[in-house]
Amino acid sequence: MDAQGRGRADDVDPADQWVLNPRTGEYELRLSPSAPRPSVPGPRTEGRRTSAPGREVPPQRRRRPEPEAPAPGRRGRRPEKKKSRGKKVLLWTGGSMAFVVLVAGVGGYVYLKHLEGNVSTTDVGTAGSSSFKKNEAFNILIIGTDKRTGEGNEGYGDKGSAGHADTNILLHVAEDRSNATALSIPRDLIVDIPDCETKQEDGSTKVIPGSSGVRFNQSLGDLGRDAGCTMRTVAETIGIKPDHFMMADFNAVKTLTSAVGGVDVCVEHAVDDPKSHLQLPAGESTVKGEQALAFVRTRHAFGNEGDLDRIKVQQQFLGSLMRKMSSSDTLTSPTKLVKLAEAATKALTVDSAIGKVGTLKDMALELKKVPPKNITFTTVPVVDNPAEKVKATVVVNASKGPQVFDMIKNDISFTEVKQKEKKEKAAVAARLKGAKSEPGEVRVRVMNGGAPAGSAQQELSYLQTQAGVSKSENAGNAPADLAKTTLEYAPDQADQARALAEILGLSGAAMKPGESVTNSQGLPTMTLTLGKDFKGAGVSLDPASVKKPDLDTESTADQKLCAS
Repeated sequence: MDAQGRGRADDVDPADQWVLNPRTGEYELRLSPSAPRPSVPGPRTEGRRTSAPGREVPPQRRRRPEPEAPAPGRRGRRPEKKKSRGKKVLLWTGGSMAFVVLVAGVGGYVYLKHLEGNVSTTDVGTAGSSSFKKNEAFNILIIGTDKRTGEGNEGYGDKGSAGHADTNILLHVAEDRSNATALSIPRDLIVDIPDCETKQEDGSTKVIPGSSGVRFNQSLGDLGRDAGCTMRTVAETIGIKPDHFMMADFNAVKTLTSAVGGVDVCVEHAVDDPKSHLQLPAGESTVKGEQALAFVRTRHAFGNEGDLDRIKVQQQFLGSLMRKMSSSDTLTSPTKLVKLAEAATKALTVDSAIGKVGTLKDMALELKKVPPKNITFTTVPVVDNPAEKVKATVVVNASKGPQVFDMIKNDISFTEVKQKEKKEKAAVAARLKGAKSEPGEVRVRVMNGGAPAGSAQQELSYLQTQAGVSKSENAGNAPADLAKTTLEYAPDQADQARALAEILGLSGAAMKPGESVTNSQGLPTMTLTLGKDFKGAGVSLDPASVKKPDLDTESTADQKLCAS
């Protein structure tokens, strides 16, 4: 594991070093002469005069112009505050779930480099993406470990543990930022952990052998497995590859909830749990520090005292934390923002690709575009492990799980989302309007341009045997992968294109007027290229046609719920 050293704790509270400049209305970082300075390049000192060896004389100060007297009959006003650029930067996180909050833009280069020194990184190799791209959908695996760090955490987790994947959330953010899904993965889910290549401290690599039929939480910590192994296990289990990961331990819950001044929670019944030491009256309370950690860790205060019920409570806590972080009370307070940034970055371990504070800031801004009402919290559909007499673990629900995973992979929201209007030209919208050929008259060749292997043949079989498109053939693999399925056709094939678009659920944007090609019989034909959005033979490519499965647990970030 390649980890950066964390920044040293300074004696001076960074929050006390932010000063309001009355001329600009912005907060500026002004370190006192005795305050520790970051060891990063700063602005050069120019124009200083030396009066004696070893002594500097500051340059002559300009006199500040006298303020104009207020007009008769009117009192003077304070300078109007300008809105600080780049101050509102938020990235959400999770409790013994991993947390991330970040503020950037106000302190400039020096302070950003200071925050960057707080963040630890792990090189996960090919388990994740090599970079973060703003214009694409992305998946972040948020891991809360049961590793003990910090004072007062002796009662939590396994003593001496390297840190298992105790709480896990796969956050998927849609490409158009209209929605996001936070999918909780139970730690007691039975999975197959694949072989995993890990980076050692000396720079060498080591392949850790996989394990079959074990708990998901063993994908981290056991045998030296790192977060990259957990990412590979997620991809193996649900078919969705995480692009990046963020990880924190118990102490993160305490420091972050204290930094924001506490998180509002609600319980239906009074809680007195001697094991977690959580004591709360019925109704609403504000928890922080040790009490917040007890709230997200307790297994005996709610529901059936199992991990699945604890996941529900953690999701409610996370939604409340997100609302607190994005509230005006937090975003307009430089003191809270700085304390939050310090606490969050010190609590974080991320993959090397997003280890720069600037990248984390970009990721935060992209997530901030998603309306809270369209951020769905749900859990991998599971059933009790049929191999056990005493039920202790769970397995994926074979009837519901695949549909949930497909919705996430295909950017389909679990909430009712007003899709952004497609600013397509009238000609694009008109591609679907007009006469349509009979299916038997449609001539098309099918190519695989990014769909799973064998998809072209499966779609061809559907077209020929069920859709009546008998004049179709398999043309093999396309020269390049496509994100979206396309249909290319010549102008005189428009009626055939409209017929096929209706059969497949293609949008006008997926229809590409161009040229026809010659098929195996020497006749002109259209070309259907299946992209990564292909959902299966005969499945409509129109997202609105997908029916959401019935889920046991589901909530959104804007809902205020009470744990029971």
